[in-house]
Amino acid sequence: MSDRLFIFDTTLRDGEQVPGCQLNTVEKIQVAKQLEALGVDVIEAGFPVSSPGDFNSVIEISKAVTWPTICALTRAVQKDIDVAADALKYAKHKRIHTGIGTSDPHIKYKFNSTREEIIERAVAAVKYARKYVDDVEFYAEDAGRTENEYLARVVEAVIKAGATVVNIPDTTGYCLPDEYGAKIKYLMEHVDGIDKAIISTHCHNDLGMATANTINGVLNGARQVEVTINGIGERAGNTSLEEVAMILRCHKDIHIDTNINTQKIYPTSRMVSSLMNMPVQPNKAIVGRNAFAHSSGIHQDGVLKNVQTYEIINPKDVGIDDNAIVLTARSGRAALKHRLHVLGVEMTQEKLDKVYEDFLKLADKKKDITDDDILVLAGADRNVNHHIKLEYLQVTSGVGVRSVASLGLNISGEHFEAAATGNGPVDAAIKAVKQIIKRQMTLKEFTIQAISKGSDDVGKVHMQVEYDGQMYYGFGANTDIIAASVEAYIDCINKFRK
Repeated sequence: MSDRLFIFDTTLRDGEQVPGCQLNTVEKIQVAKQLEALGVDVIEAGFPVSSPGDFNSVIEISKAVTWPTICALTRAVQKDIDVAADALKYAKHKRIHTGIGTSDPHIKYKFNSTREEIIERAVAAVKYARKYVDDVEFYAEDAGRTENEYLARVVEAVIKAGATVVNIPDTTGYCLPDEYGAKIKYLMEHVDGIDKAIISTHCHNDLGMATANTINGVLNGARQVEVTINGIGERAGNTSLEEVAMILRCHKDIHIDTNINTQKIYPTSRMVSSLMNMPVQPNKAIVGRNAFAHSSGIHQDGVLKNVQTYEIINPKDVGIDDNAIVLTARSGRAALKHRLHVLGVEMTQEKLDKVYEDFLKLADKKKDITDDDILVLAGADRNVNHHIKLEYLQVTSGVGVRSVASLGLNISGEHFEAAATGNGPVDAAIKAVKQIIKRQMTLKEFTIQAISKGSDDVGKVHMQVEYDGQMYYGFGANTDIIAASVEAYIDCINKFRK
């Protein structure tokens, strides 16, 4: 009989801490409902005390989601716990996730404290949280660099205080897989009462070992894993949900099951990528564009003879349909709606009609419409309420001539025009925007997503702009890469704090 592994998804908390990937409440609800359909057991919905937006998101997600446990993060601080409990008041199944740093660097430099005082604070936080909820998870921050004997004392103390789950985070992504697995094994063997709580992994990918560490933790007794869709998260990211789910599916000899409906993995991946404007790298395991592509002649020959020669996963098992309906300018609304459904996007008829109009315009420009194109179109309505919009753009450029751009902007209903020259068409267009906006801003990052489908593909541009000491992130998509660049720049400006 197989053991049960609980999937704790923190896409909406740890994943959303990625700069430029913040979601509004409506988008968070959309992701939460998809996570519920995917089969995750716990959704970490936010850090309520950190902002009114996070507080409201936890409330609304609690209302929207039925069976998964909704979890709210706190520090080992009574006010944090009070606010989290208030935010969780509508959740059908609720959990407070509280904790404190336990490594010597954290104790000495972050808290200016002692090991004994940290245990006292940990116990007090768990006991206080238990006054509000029966399900309390404790995290020992930087457990990866915490000495095992002391970590065992902390874990034993918080379980006795009432913790139902204890999280052992490799916060800095430092541990080696054998080292992390040994840490979990040590706790399983040396903590009195360990059977009264579930041990959880929470691994970061700073050294590229998050998934390996997580699996080693599971093999040594952990029965909850904290993961994100596409492995997004702070710095180099978190453990990838899809990788853990498919490792356990492929290695049936491990005899550990999850509740994940793997056929919903790909649609969920695309939804998160689109809403967060964060492309999935082509060679990303399970969900990358090239995950099931074979270019080597030897590989192609083997796959044509039998797919098992080079594929250990059936693409359909993760929701990738080999026989997807091809969308063209002659496709109707039904075909578009079906493709959006496959990609995990549901919308009203009114919104579908608007997306369909944009789809036809794009289809007239392109030979093939990709899933990325569809998701860009589906997310385009997020720009409808922007107070600055691009009305037109005309650029002249070439070899041996100075690039010139002229454009028109609609700013809260007023029309403005400007022209400028620059060192290339994008530079000229951005200088024209600056002439109208008249603010001191600095372009810090400019990234064009790789175009591999053909010269008529939609180009995706990500920008980072510094203004008034703050960083702002923008996104643009267009078959014209210059227009996409201007749209990304304007997206940044629309986010400037008033």
